[in-house]
Amino acid sequence: MTYSNGNGSSNGSVKDTTTDVEALAISSNLPDTVPDLLQTISSHGKDLLAKDAEARLKLLEATRSLTYALETPREAILRHCWSEPTSHAAIETGIDIHLFSALGIDDKPKTVAELAEATSVDPILLARLMKHLAAMGIITETGYNEYCPTGFSKVLTLERYNDAFPLKNRRYIKGIMAIPAFLKKNNYQNPTSSTDTAFHMGHATDLGFFEHLQQDPLMARQFNNHMSVYAEGQVRWMEPGFYPVQEQLVDGITIGEDDVLLVDIGGSFGHDLSYFRRKWPGLPGRLVLQDLPEVLVSVENLHPSIEVIGHDFFTEQPVKGARAYYMHYILHDWPDELCRKILANTVAAMQPGYSKLLVNENLVLDTGACWENTTTDMVMMEIGSSERTERQWHALMESAGLKIVKIWTAQRNVESLIECELA
Repeated sequence: MTYSNGNGSSNGSVKDTTTDVEALAISSNLPDTVPDLLQTISSHGKDLLAKDAEARLKLLEATRSLTYALETPREAILRHCWSEPTSHAAIETGIDIHLFSALGIDDKPKTVAELAEATSVDPILLARLMKHLAAMGIITETGYNEYCPTGFSKVLTLERYNDAFPLKNRRYIKGIMAIPAFLKKNNYQNPTSSTDTAFHMGHATDLGFFEHLQQDPLMARQFNNHMSVYAEGQVRWMEPGFYPVQEQLVDGITIGEDDVLLVDIGGSFGHDLSYFRRKWPGLPGRLVLQDLPEVLVSVENLHPSIEVIGHDFFTEQPVKGARAYYMHYILHDWPDELCRKILANTVAAMQPGYSKLLVNENLVLDTGACWENTTTDMVMMEIGSSERTERQWHALMESAGLKIVKIWTAQRNVESLIECELA
């Protein structure tokens, strides 16, 4: 008989597995996958040079997998616990002191002394911040206390993009960090309530995420800015080769100038409708933007042909019989029970055999789900909702009296368009 003495050693022949596991902490995480990944990277690299449109994303995915395979568990722990949170702190500080604007967009190197004068920041402090920003790839070090911008830092000169960082700090992180305690409190049941969430726990509030957001006009503006850039660089559903707009919405029917072609429900500042109008300027029918009145007061530079109607999607839909009702990132904010209430108001307004519902959302793959979708799923978990799989979308729509005609997807990692009709 053999046994462990509780201190990592044992009598007889029992192997000390603790020592073996601790040895893994300083060994590559998945060394056996490295050779195949190197071959994949080489192949995608050639495709990138050959101007393959999807090669960049494939190469990025492969190099990310290579990083995860090569780094040791110790390095992964430091990345998750130290480098990523501290780089966020350095970025937000840089935004606050207008560092990235001072660094500029002209690729000319600047010294810490020059930047300290431009930002009125202690040069010793600034040097420390910039070393970390360079180490994390946010700016480029060109010499001793000398730096030049990257594409990332240039984009951070624009408020529309840099608003994501103070928004994360003040509205997301407390709820996300409360997820472990919240799940433990609820015996690890899947969150399905919008009134008892990790967000409520983390912020010590009775208000839901959107109610809480509207209490702070600055945060509300930053949230809408962040949502406006979320899909930048992705293929949008109204692009040729994604959803056949002309064939699915216009051909074979008559749409008069007074008829409504598309209603954007909860459409924020109208970014999607504006893009739709630019891509399809000659389509007949009216375009209608809907959101809460307190959101719509901040709408600027909207195409004059787009009508604006204040509307809460938990109430009766005032536009009846439109050709298409559209929701972008609406349903993923709510658990199924509340989604059915939102959908019920739309279903009641739809004309049988004519109206469509277009839902622009993430589709979580059953296997090989991408990190962007799993990340947003965790963010949705914070407020009691989720991203959904294809099976879950079918079940939700059927429970609301709708049927999915087709799920349109242009490429991996891009939002899908779920086309629905009345069942």
